Amino acid sequence: MDNEALERVKEFCPAKLNLFLAVTNRRDDGFHELVSVVSQIDVGDTLVAQISVDSEFELSCDDVSVPIDQSNLVIQAAEQFRVRSGWNQGVKFELRKVTPMGAGLGGGSIDAAGALRAMNRLAGAPLSQRELADISVDIGSDCPLFFAESPVVIRGRGEHIEPLRPSTCARLVGRDVLVVKPPFGINTGWAYGRLAEPAPQDYMPKSDAEQHLRDWIEDSNAAPEALGFNSFERPIGAKFAALPAMAENLREKFGRTLHLSGSGSACYIWPRAESESAAIAEAIRADWGSKVWIISAKIVGDLA
Repeated sequence: MDNEALERVKEFCPAKLNLFLAVTNRRDDGFHELVSVVSQIDVGDTLVAQISVDSEFELSCDDVSVPIDQSNLVIQAAEQFRVRSGWNQGVKFELRKVTPMGAGLGGGSIDAAGALRAMNRLAGAPLSQRELADISVDIGSDCPLFFAESPVVIRGRGEHIEPLRPSTCARLVGRDVLVVKPPFGINTGWAYGRLAEPAPQDYMPKSDAEQHLRDWIEDSNAAPEALGFNSFERPIGAKFAALPAMAENLREKFGRTLHLSGSGSACYIWPRAESESAAIAEAIRADWGSKVWIISAKIVGDLA
């Protein structure tokens, strides 16, 4: 990275998909342990950061539903960067929002990671990427994964990140995927509470989760579809019946499986071809209406 300080920078903040998500237990501190394969996609938000004349942080957003005060993770990330780096310049952030909230696609975490990268560039890169990732752990459990350049396995509450080997990434990177969010969101905290109560029947034993992952990695012919498991699908589907109903509809019409990303409400499906992707999108709009969010994307990553 160039260590020359800049006045204005732009960061692309890619959304993520959980291609496999096994929640294994609830810890004493209230966080949950998980094993998950996560990939970034070529769809996301854009964050522009510019040095301001004062020492304050200011955020604007083209989506009026997004809070722009201290509750936004962009501002929290900026404050954490200031504490860790000692760089005291003020910054004006302009967020152009594409990724919907309450979707399980990374939401505010992708923007927080973008803010840390942007601040570091404005400051002349005083911190390494590893140091930025370490800062991000305190902002959100899934923030560190957005500093990875390829699909990864995450463990713990999300802070332990293991890159997949290039030959395994090659089975994912470049694949087309259709991402869909119904006209409602799901609160992450509520979803984890639903998973844990009244009985933790949807937890997957860690040994089973690791075995499933191992089997997929070691089978070089296994397609991304074979990863598809998400601990939230049953409890979320029990509350939001539109999700399992749509999944069944797509299985009947196309023989394809609708997968939940994170705790939802966004889902994704692996189309066989562009024409099938368009047909699937049309079927979803027919059931869920014009307010459904649908976008074609590709899995991204560095295979070097």
